Amino acid sequence: MASGLEPIPISSQKHDPAWKHCQMFKNGDRVQLKCLYCFKLFRGGGIHRIKEHLACQKGNASTCSRVPLDVRLAMQQSLDGVVVKKKKKQKIAEEITNNNPTFGEVDAFTDQGDVTPGLPLLDDSNTPEACSNLVVSRDVISNTTGDKRKRWRGKNSSVNAYTGAMISASLDATRGNNPIFMAVGRFLYDIGAPLDAVSSEYFQPMVDAIASGGPEAAMPSYHDIRGWILKNSVEEVKNDVDRYTATWGKTGCSILVDQRNTEAGRTLLCFLAYCPEGTVFLKSVDASGIMNSSDALYELLKQVVEEVGVRHVLQVITSSEEQFIAAGRRLTDTFPTLYWTPCAARCLDLILEDFAKLEWINAIIEQARAVTRFVYNHSVVLNMLRRYTFGNDIVEPGITRSATNFMTLRRMISLKPNLQAMVTSQEWMDCPYSKKPGGLEMLDIVSNQSFWSSCGLIMHLTNPLLRLLRIVGSERRPSIGYVYAGMYRAKDALKKELIKRDEYMVYWNIIDHWWEQLWHLPLHAAGFFLNPKFFYSIKGDIHNEIVSGMFDCIERLVPDTKVQDKISKEINLYKDAVGDFGRKMAIRARDTLLPVSLLVSLWFADGFSIQLVLAEWWSTYGGSCPNLARLATRIQSQTCSSLADTRNQIPFERIYDTRNCLERQRLIDLVFVQYNLRLKHMVSKKKQQDSMDPMSFDSFSTLEEWITGKDICLEDYGSSDWKAVEPPSGSPMLLGSSDDEVEELAGGFDDYEIFTRVKEGEDE
Repeated sequence: MASGLEPIPISSQKHDPAWKHCQMFKNGDRVQLKCLYCFKLFRGGGIHRIKEHLACQKGNASTCSRVPLDVRLAMQQSLDGVVVKKKKKQKIAEEITNNNPTFGEVDAFTDQGDVTPGLPLLDDSNTPEACSNLVVSRDVISNTTGDKRKRWRGKNSSVNAYTGAMISASLDATRGNNPIFMAVGRFLYDIGAPLDAVSSEYFQPMVDAIASGGPEAAMPSYHDIRGWILKNSVEEVKNDVDRYTATWGKTGCSILVDQRNTEAGRTLLCFLAYCPEGTVFLKSVDASGIMNSSDALYELLKQVVEEVGVRHVLQVITSSEEQFIAAGRRLTDTFPTLYWTPCAARCLDLILEDFAKLEWINAIIEQARAVTRFVYNHSVVLNMLRRYTFGNDIVEPGITRSATNFMTLRRMISLKPNLQAMVTSQEWMDCPYSKKPGGLEMLDIVSNQSFWSSCGLIMHLTNPLLRLLRIVGSERRPSIGYVYAGMYRAKDALKKELIKRDEYMVYWNIIDHWWEQLWHLPLHAAGFFLNPKFFYSIKGDIHNEIVSGMFDCIERLVPDTKVQDKISKEINLYKDAVGDFGRKMAIRARDTLLPVSLLVSLWFADGFSIQLVLAEWWSTYGGSCPNLARLATRIQSQTCSSLADTRNQIPFERIYDTRNCLERQRLIDLVFVQYNLRLKHMVSKKKQQDSMDPMSFDSFSTLEEWITGKDICLEDYGSSDWKAVEPPSGSPMLLGSSDDEVEELAGGFDDYEIFTRVKEGEDE
């Protein structure tokens, strides 16, 4: 940061959307703004110049080279809106002038002198007084002398203020008064819909379709929605599913088993099929009565595999309970061309959960929770914090409670200077809540260097595991080729951070307890072996466990022995980088191209989307080894996790509550459409949408321990007015979020101890 620049919070009164994408600094008596994306510092021009910079509009400001597309479009729309408002305001002013001749004479007169700009608008209580100033005699104007002219300017100021109030009232389409917004809100409240329904990919297209119909547009009836519209939607979704399944012959697929426990006590198993083209929801089954029977679970898994097609399935992913382990083993005996694997995301969650149970880590988490609980239960304190953190929250929801613990600690570290600036500010000292026990405790914790040092150590110990959790749970790319390297990096980071064997073995033991099955899984080893990014980074001999896993996959996934022999020969060409594998382009592309092709959807602000197929390394340079390339494509196209859409707003239970066969089939089709529409847009969901409010009921499943006070006192209600809370509006650029998690996985994989738990040269 340039010397002399002092960061200052952005006031809640600044409503321009561009304020969310810049930081404000004070340099002496001057205020300067910095872009959050390219970090360019503007020494003048105000927020309008920043907006032109973000909109890449040439003229008064340089264009930003790093601004996200959706932000750029939003800034452009805002600039266009300013122009429209100016024209509309000018038009209304002209109409007022035409309807009130006195205004015209006044304006003509005031053009000869100066009028103080920026006068405050009058409120309703002052309107009669303002109106009295409109009664002006023409004689006064014609006979005005120098002294009278000065007195008239004062009266004219009131006239301009009143005119401005009328214009402002006529153009008031703000969030507090917009009739469209109110109509949408009343509808959602009436039907009890989740409030994040407005974030649906289909919300704006629905609004656009209604608007295009004009005032005569007819709305569908109840029977239309549950009749022909649902029928057409089923066909649309089936067409998408057919497009996905058409790729299974090349990529294969993974069957995912997602377990859900309902409020009524049912245990539902949702079956999905994953491939790089997209994830498909197949069906759900009420398994409440068979969850303790490995035989019944085996029969159910066997049925789903046969429905999908054995030739397409490479693996079945479930949770790691004993009954699923037993059922999975029987399944692989029945179908020797596929694997059963436990969910990697669930295993990582259990590892993080055990980390959090360690006494010293648990103590730090509780201290951090003391801060967040105090902040999120007092509106005044929360508003102050969001000003000092530029709209960012200090809690960060993860996909599980355990992930949330460590992600929130990391978020707090990134905002440490902001938190310390807040609790040492005059504003904090003047705040009555800073004197409360919770406020005093917050001051002690935020000012405690030992607390921050411990947070930093925890962050270094858990960051690699959190990164791997994001990789295995991501829909951006198949994760099988990264999971082995990710866990190696996690153990390597622990060893380098703690150095002493007896210290890092505490954490290695926790990892090995939950990861034992996955660490020795042939599919993960083969995924590592066939990922050129990692394979060619190994300087010495490849560890025998990786090579053995690769051969196991060849034998299991390729039944034809002649093809197996061809692959064995082609592996040597791959190892030695012979032919096209050794080209300079292929060597450079090891780090830039994905192992297999990936379909990417790009969504724009108006709902328009395009799909791009990213090139793959194996199809580009593996032509001389066609059999190995085909196997590599199938293996690298798989995922590692059975975690899908975790929201429980899909009405699964209604299927099993109805006893009418026709209605039950209709509900099955409804769930089929709902689930697959959500899965379709999980990949394309825009990251720059409105920030999720941590206090939302939808966030409670993972954030409850961080925002819920242990005891609610009546005296706290006065400071807990939710209507006074300013919404979060943080920018991930401020927090330094990583764009690509897998970029940090590259490097050597030569530590013998990580593979064997024994230091090289020692006896096992």
